[in-house]
Amino acid sequence: MPRKTLSLALGSSLALALTLSACGSGGGNSDQAAGKSAGSDSKKGGLITIIVNDPSNPYWKTEGQVAAAEAKQLGYKANVAAHKGDTNTESHLIDTAITNKSVAIILDPANASGSIGAVKKADAAGIPVFLVNAEINQEGLAKAQLVSNNAQGAALGAQQFVKKMGEKGNYVELFGAPSDNNAQTRSNGYTTVISQFPKMKKVGKDVANWDRTQGHDKMQNLLQAHPNISGVISGNDEMALGAIAALKEAGKLNQVKVGGFDGSPDAVDAIKAGELQYTVLQPVAVFSKKAVQEADNYLRTGKTGAKTEKQAFNCILITKKNVGDFVAPFTLKNQ
Repeated sequence: MPRKTLSLALGSSLALALTLSACGSGGGNSDQAAGKSAGSDSKKGGLITIIVNDPSNPYWKTEGQVAAAEAKQLGYKANVAAHKGDTNTESHLIDTAITNKSVAIILDPANASGSIGAVKKADAAGIPVFLVNAEINQEGLAKAQLVSNNAQGAALGAQQFVKKMGEKGNYVELFGAPSDNNAQTRSNGYTTVISQFPKMKKVGKDVANWDRTQGHDKMQNLLQAHPNISGVISGNDEMALGAIAALKEAGKLNQVKVGGFDGSPDAVDAIKAGELQYTVLQPVAVFSKKAVQEADNYLRTGKTGAKTEKQAFNCILITKKNVGDFVAPFTLKNQ
């Protein structure tokens, strides 16, 4: 695509690459079979177990809080637990959910491949699982997989990054957890956009696992290897905020443009302070609530109410221009 035609349309075209296919037939109990037992029994008052990654990250904290609030609003009990990216912990939490006779599980999977066994275990116990934020590499097990449209969001972020960089300069990338498909999807989206600008060159890349401390430390290493960079594009806000701290310590923040991804409250504050150029808001509050609603639909009728198992929710670019519309964690006015 010629540079002059680069626009938000690219985000839409990239979004098409994210397959929104219908539920597979293998691995899980069918909606029809489940409906025989669930259709006449809403199971109100039953327990919905919500398993997130790490609530020390405001993104995952919001995920758990929103899901729990919606479960209670719909008449269920709710329990929130965290696996912190560890599949063994995740497996134990699934066991606990089964022992506690949960009627449904809302899960942010720890690993795209490594979490398949945990979902299978819940499915075998007759407990429907609804995935949020991250996918697993098998369809037909979870009743729904609700995620941000990471390809579309990455395109939005990369376009803004290119603009702030003036379409030229050396930059580095901070990459999220390799076990999470979202990390690679965002990185690919960045590359697709930025590669169209020959005067922009990626000179370094490091894995910081979505973590602020690791983002800080990896940024220090990248600065030593590439002291003359003018940009940092990050897979999430926590890593970006860590990079900002390292750049401040090195006295180079005023020379380097930093972009994030998530839409966290701290990132919003950093945009207001002029330290972060932009963030890409993931609608975690929207799809976490929606996942619980689909669980409720499934428990009452045997169907989620959604047309597909995989569902992608578009992201929103936040810059200095619209940062004032941020009204609550990961929520904009009229969202």
